[in-house]
Formats: sequence, structure tokens, C-alpha cells
Amino acid sequence: MNERCVFTIGHSTHEMGRFLELFRSYGVTAVVDVRSQPASRLPHFCRDHLAAELRTVGIEYVFLGSELGVRRVERECYVDGRVSYERIARLASFQHGLDRIERGAATRVVTLLCAEKEPLECHRTILVARHLVGRGWNVKHILADGTAEDHIDGMRRLLRLRDIGRTLFEPNLTEEELFERAYEEQSRIIAYRDREEETDG
Repeated sequence: MNERCVFTIGHSTHEMGRFLELFRSYGVTAVVDVRSQPASRLPHFCRDHLAAELRTVGIEYVFLGSELGVRRVERECYVDGRVSYERIARLASFQHGLDRIERGAATRVVTLLCAEKEPLECHRTILVARHLVGRGWNVKHILADGTAEDHIDGMRRLLRLRDIGRTLFEPNLTEEELFERAYEEQSRIIAYRDREEETDG
């Protein structure tokens, strides 16, 4: 396996036994929780319960939702009530969170944890993984069926999903340029909305 590899996973509605089985199958030794609010209607995925369960099987739990989550307290991250992934990525705290992942992944098998089952509908992919890939990391998304999808394959799937491709007027766009468009479009679709930040008109 690529030594510069980070996994991601969405807890969705997994039972804890199945969840731990997925971690075992990929040799995961550390879980980084990137949920802004580490709570769930499923009690076993609430922060304290999850951390305790992971400890029983020797997996370290780290909460980085303040650094890498999308429900931001920094008001400059919002545009007309919608959080801007671009603005989040410029925050020193976000970059510090990426630094911590890199340090941890140098000696552990790290998985980023969020809630959404589909990685393309989650900021762990469209925001966090995007910037880890930009730093030279290989990111793999653990899917609900237990398979792992390379980030680049996920992005190619997103291009098809959003019908983003080269056109008659832009025939020479690179795949990287197409990915940039896909990131931007998807981030607008899934971005967190804060009603306190919404403005009229």
C-alpha cells in the first residue's frame, strides 16, 4: 500500500460490529473525526461512546471537527448564509488540521470519519480529501459495501454525475481542470447553510 495513504469513511447507519470489521479489514489504527458536531441519533456514533468502543480494539480516536468541519464559527467563512469551502481552506486552523493528519498518518493507518454514506455528498471528500491530495496523499474512500474507491475514481464518477466534461468551446481542458469545476459545483450543492448568516435578496 502507498505509504502516503489516508482512508475516509461515513458511519451512516452501520452497526458497531460491522463498522469495526471495516476498520480491521484495512488495518486502521487511528480515526480522525471531522464532524463539526460529533453526535448521532445512533448512540454508538456519539463522540464519547465511539471513542470508548475504538479504544477496546486498540484504535486511537482524535476529534478534529473544530479544525476540519464545515459548521464554522468563523463568520468570514459564510457567503449569503452558505459556508464557502474555499474560505475554509484558507483558514490557518484548517491547514493546522491537515498538518495533524499528515503527522498522524506518517506512523498510523488513518481514516477520516464523517456521517454521510456517499463520499461525494460529504465534505470529507469535497473539502478535506481534496486538499490532502493536493499535498501529495493518496486518499481512499471506504464504501458501505466494504470496497475502497480511490479518490481519483470518485472524482471521475462525480464528473459523470454532474455531466461535467470537455465541450466544443473548451476541448482542451485537463482532467485536473475538470475536477476543479466538479469540486466547486459539488461544494455549492452540499455546503452547510447557517440561517443566521442568510441575507434577503
